[in-house]
Amino acid sequence: MDTQRLEEAAVRIQAWWRGSEVRRTLLHEALRAWAIQCWWRQVQAKMLEQRRRLALRLYTCQEWAVVKVQAQVRMWQARRRFLQARQAARVIQSHWRWYASQTRGLIQGCYAVKARRLELDIEILMA
Repeated sequence: MDTQRLEEAAVRIQAWWRGSEVRRTLLHEALRAWAIQCWWRQVQAKMLEQRRRLALRLYTCQEWAVVKVQAQVRMWQARRRFLQARQAARVIQSHWRWYASQTRGLIQGCYAVKARRLELDIEILMA
C-alpha cells in the first residue's frame, strides 16, 4: 500500500506541477497578447491622428480656397460698380460740358409786338 500511496502522491504532485505550468504558460500568453493589443491600439491611435490631421489640413485648404474665391468675386463686383459709377460720371460730365458750351455766349432775350412796332430787349451772356 505504500507504493500505491506513493504513486497517488506522485500523480497528485505531477498534476499540480502540470497545472502550475499550464497556468504559468497561459499567463505568459495572456501577457504577450495584452502587449500586442496595447501596441496595436497605439498604432491605430497614431493612424487615426494622422488621418485627422490630414482631414483638418484638407478642410483648411478648402476653406482658404473658398475665402479667396469669395474675395475675388467681391473685388470684381466692387470694381464693376466703380467702373459703372465712373462711366456714369463721365456721361454726366460730357453732357454738362456740352450744355455749358452751348449756353456760353448765347443771346438771350425777350420780345414783344406793340402796336405795329417790335420791341426787342436783348442780352448777350458770356460765361
